Amino acid sequence: MDELPDLRFARAEDGVTLGYQVFGRGPVLVWMPSLSNIVAQWRIPAVRAAYAALARDLTVVLYDGRGTGSSDRRIDLGDLGVEAHLRDLRAVLDHAGIRRASLLGYYHSVATAIAFAAREPGRVDRLVLFGGAPRLRDAMSPAQTQALLSLVDQDWGLFADAAATAWLGWDAAPSGRWVAESFRGATTAPVAKAWFDAARAIDVTAELGQVRAPTLVLHRQGAEQIPVEVGRRLAARLPDARLVELPGSTPTLFVEDAASDVRLVSGFVTDGRVTRSTARGLTAREREVLGLLTAGHSNAGIAARLGIAVHTVERHLANVYRKLGVSGRTAAVAHALRGPGG
Repeated sequence: MDELPDLRFARAEDGVTLGYQVFGRGPVLVWMPSLSNIVAQWRIPAVRAAYAALARDLTVVLYDGRGTGSSDRRIDLGDLGVEAHLRDLRAVLDHAGIRRASLLGYYHSVATAIAFAAREPGRVDRLVLFGGAPRLRDAMSPAQTQALLSLVDQDWGLFADAAATAWLGWDAAPSGRWVAESFRGATTAPVAKAWFDAARAIDVTAELGQVRAPTLVLHRQGAEQIPVEVGRRLAARLPDARLVELPGSTPTLFVEDAASDVRLVSGFVTDGRVTRSTARGLTAREREVLGLLTAGHSNAGIAARLGIAVHTVERHLANVYRKLGVSGRTAAVAHALRGPGG
């Protein structure tokens, strides 16, 4: 995309002004914010490429939450719970004339996406959830995250640098600096502290059972960020959800395996397909095990070829079956032989 989309402004029912952008074509996907800075994010090459790729098949809506980015900074710092974030989302949808949309809940906004889908099911087609939890303190509890958050009111600039590099995995090259700059300009330290303080109290667990939208829960990060068990519990408690554990260690989407992530999200939003190839979402060892299984090897044979114990092979196969959504060896082999989209 050569030119940035126009910046539009919606007004929430409590008077807060929200900056947002709409671009692309096809079914609507609203990429919901955490601490966002949508104008600055276009300067990050990987993020800009992701926007362009998603826009080939989807109408993408981006917006800055209250107190951040291009949205109103003059806000009530005591009113940053889920109800406030729902007001922001409704304002953007209504101003843009969007009756129904799929929602990409990203980190902080996972709980908001769940709450909106539960309360207004007629407005939500599908949910894609990454990096958060219905009870947000579960996603914020790892020690590394707590150490990072302690910097917010101590040294805002250091927080931005650490969030970009140490936590999100961007390197020290220009992209990493642009990400850090995006964080620094997203808001002020007092607003960020109020956001995170309020997040610790957000809990929409009781609303999970009311979500009717098909949901794709995505996970890509190590235990030092958000443990995979958080995503597993979330997927298990939603009525119609599938968990995909993405390969890689960078805790973000559309960067480490960008083309595959775009195909996965676009395919799910457009027609419900999880189009990542059979091997996608598996660890390198799980792909090896599946390959040997497809070639006709027994568990003992796979163990011998890989130099691991049979019970380790069985554990890897259990993970493969769960990730592929199949019930056993025969179904896994058939799934593998069908290839992408199978």
